Amino acid sequence: MSTAGEVPLVPELSIVVPVFKEGEAVDPVLRALTHAVATSHEILVVYDVDEDPTVPVIERLHAELPAIRGLRNDMGRGVLNAMKAGIAASRGDFVLISMADGSDEPHVVNAMVELAREGADVVAASRYMRGGRQEGGPPLKRLMSRTAGLTLHWFGGVRTHDPTNNFKIYSRRMLDATSIESEAGFELALELTVKATLAGRRVAEVPTTWRDRTAGQSNFRLRKWLPHYLRWYWVAMRGRFRVRGQARSA
Repeated sequence: MSTAGEVPLVPELSIVVPVFKEGEAVDPVLRALTHAVATSHEILVVYDVDEDPTVPVIERLHAELPAIRGLRNDMGRGVLNAMKAGIAASRGDFVLISMADGSDEPHVVNAMVELAREGADVVAASRYMRGGRQEGGPPLKRLMSRTAGLTLHWFGGVRTHDPTNNFKIYSRRMLDATSIESEAGFELALELTVKATLAGRRVAEVPTTWRDRTAGQSNFRLRKWLPHYLRWYWVAMRGRFRVRGQARSA
């Protein structure tokens, strides 16, 4: 086990945190992650441009907490490319995506890591399973997210109640074997969860409370990104019906 001041050569967990003009608001979020996670880890804070006001905060934190380091996203601007750049640069056996706005709960990460160690290729922090909650956020966005998650679980065979939450751990073996096709926004979590389900990989979950950001401005664009979410929703549903049809004809 490493301490906050140590940087392992190959950490067990890589934490990817995309940022966009978070500035000083990211400081408590990164500190909370650093001190909550018990396993050896690195935190890759991914930004689009050197002029982002978050960069000096990352550099200051790195001097104190070397596990935190900045990474410029050279794959193209936007949160999706930032996540992809972080995954590509990560070194851990497991990769966690976490947001910079304080909406995710750092204390559940250790339980997620345990499930990953036990063989889960995707471990979701779930707002919609027993014990999970969602606080704040636009009512329409909350309703659509909950409806999509629960219908995919009940009828689509997805083994988490919350496939759209990006607060997830992925195994290195799955990431290495899976091509990413996402094109916009935060659809990556849904894509990887659906692909893991259709491939017969183990998907696990732990309950979490998600809290809408209290500082800064959300970068979520529901109208723009909804078609991308619907794409993976129907991929999951068609895959489920195909499996059922094959079972009946066998």
